[in-house]
Amino acid sequence: MGRLNGKIAVVTGAGRGIGKETALFLAGEGAKVVVNDLGGNTDGTGGTQIADEVVEEIKSAGGDAVANYDSVSEFAGGQNIFQTAIDAFGGMDILINNAGILRDKTLFNMEENDWDQVIAVHLKGHFNCTKPFVSYIRETNRMDCRIINMSSVSGLYGNFGQTNYGAAKAGIAGFTRSLSFEMAKYKCTVNTISPGAATRMTIDLIKAAGRDVDVNDWKQGPQQLAPVITWLCCDEASDVTNQIIHVQNGTVGIMQQPAVIESFLSEELWSLDQLDRVIGNLVETKKNHDSEVQKKAEPKKS
Repeated sequence: MGRLNGKIAVVTGAGRGIGKETALFLAGEGAKVVVNDLGGNTDGTGGTQIADEVVEEIKSAGGDAVANYDSVSEFAGGQNIFQTAIDAFGGMDILINNAGILRDKTLFNMEENDWDQVIAVHLKGHFNCTKPFVSYIRETNRMDCRIINMSSVSGLYGNFGQTNYGAAKAGIAGFTRSLSFEMAKYKCTVNTISPGAATRMTIDLIKAAGRDVDVNDWKQGPQQLAPVITWLCCDEASDVTNQIIHVQNGTVGIMQQPAVIESFLSEELWSLDQLDRVIGNLVETKKNHDSEVQKKAEPKKS
């Protein structure tokens, strides 16, 4: 018996990569799955019905799934994706916001459309798909649902040539934090994934960094994300919410989130001379803190 028997999941961008592996894993644990994918290129252009192939793979393995081809960048698209779950399976319990595109350029060379399209698919796409789901949860008082959002180290750490993508991915982490508070009364957990995997969107970046890529190696490929995302959807994860879970190179970790680590108080308006001293102390504290965190983050044997 699968851990997700009777659950109904929507996975966006599930035609390839992380989304596909997640859809297959969820179905393997008994979930009925809406496989959403526009079937476009990595920059969002074009379109094929590649979602059908994933649906067939799920069905061939004894699972249940339907395809959806709407774009997450459109508000109506998000509503249609949700409605597909309702029409096909009569409900919805899990949303994996995974769909994404890349338009990598330095800000010097970036056009307005490069910015708008990345923000539309990633950040607004999370809103478009989540809005009808959370409204449904409230209206039906459906408890114990799951929302998994997809961020990136490009937004959490920063990365050259990805101001549009980084801004969207950082925004998704903030979206998750706030939404987790709003959904707590319904026992709906909301978490962020920080993925590190070789997919068609990242292989060129990995190669450009001078690293070898073997997508058949589970520690490099998208398949390493699927069990972690699935676990967060299980009953065992009912108390895990408002977290950023990092998965890369066979490791699973939890990321720190914004917090004040040292502060100084002044009874009068700060002078520049005071700030010469105080800001220097704060920066030094941050460096020491980062060093300690880096040591603690070294992978341990499970």
